[in-house]
Amino acid sequence: MEISTEMVEVAAADGKMQALLARPSGSGKHPAVIVVMEAFGLNEHIKNVAKRIAAEGYVALAPDFYYREKNAVVGYDQLPEAIRLMQTLNDDKTVKDVAALAAFLKGKDFVRADRLGITGFCMGGRISFLSACENKDLRASAPFYGGGIGGLLDRAERIGCPLLLFFGDQDPFIPNEEVERIRATLAKLGKTAEVKVYPGAQHGFFCEERASYHAEAARDAWQRLLDFFARHLKS
Repeated sequence: MEISTEMVEVAAADGKMQALLARPSGSGKHPAVIVVMEAFGLNEHIKNVAKRIAAEGYVALAPDFYYREKNAVVGYDQLPEAIRLMQTLNDDKTVKDVAALAAFLKGKDFVRADRLGITGFCMGGRISFLSACENKDLRASAPFYGGGIGGLLDRAERIGCPLLLFFGDQDPFIPNEEVERIRATLAKLGKTAEVKVYPGAQHGFFCEERASYHAEAARDAWQRLLDFFARHLKS
């Protein structure tokens, strides 16, 4: 599917947030997906993910959550700086930022306002889970290897949309015990949630630019992601 892309500004909690907007060319309304960056910033990998999602018939919005830090992007070999940037965020402001992104999308005449989803990677996976707990506009959430989700389980009873969570069983940042605790908690609460764990996959397995890239897991996760969004956003 042919798509168009542009950088846009979203009126967010503390100023103007830059974001890549990618969408199918032509007329008509489409479901929308917020694509949340890793701790490394709004880099080309995340922009490419947004473009891939748009090519599947969605309006994809990839925002820069570091807009308070002058749109910082760091390399995959700069983990300490990525961690520093990640720690500049706080959950209350992040929830407000996601609400602003949802409002931006709902205000567009090419978006199906009642069909909003979210996905994210690393830090963005945690934000995707947090958003499922706190934003009722969302119809689907798909976190990829979200570090720190275990610390958000006290909010999980507020989840209002289906979840699809991806992890690797060799992730040094997310213990398998935490993944099982996430799975058990969501099941106990009766949430519609699938937890997919890939044997042999590490943190960042979806990103072809990282040493931890796992091609087989990435291909499978992509198809599962598309099936999940089609089921909950296109119907």
